Amino acid sequence: MIKLYGIPNCDTVKKARVWLADNGVEAEFVDFKKSPPTPELITAWLSQIPLENLLNKRGTTWRKLDEQTQAQAAEQEGAVRIMVDNPSVIKRPVLDKDGQFYVGFSAEHYQQIFG
Repeated sequence: MIKLYGIPNCDTVKKARVWLADNGVEAEFVDFKKSPPTPELITAWLSQIPLENLLNKRGTTWRKLDEQTQAQAAEQEGAVRIMVDNPSVIKRPVLDKDGQFYVGFSAEHYQQIFG
């Protein structure tokens, strides 16, 4: 089972969904807004994806967090809590293909994954 996690109006998520559909890859879409990721799920992602890749510090949601909250991201436990409370700080999309996790989207990368 392939799952794609993200936010439906995110441009990168839209591109990933179009690529999957165009390439005949059936994937379940999980909307962060309707089904926020659990601490366990985020921890599983972090077992394969470095924290600095999963936590999007360039987005508006991150910039809106106060300095004290941002400082908690220095430790994985604090970063997980921030991502659970604010799923929009998670870089999107997160792809789960048979228990292998990938973050972000590029056509070349997805071609390698699904090649």
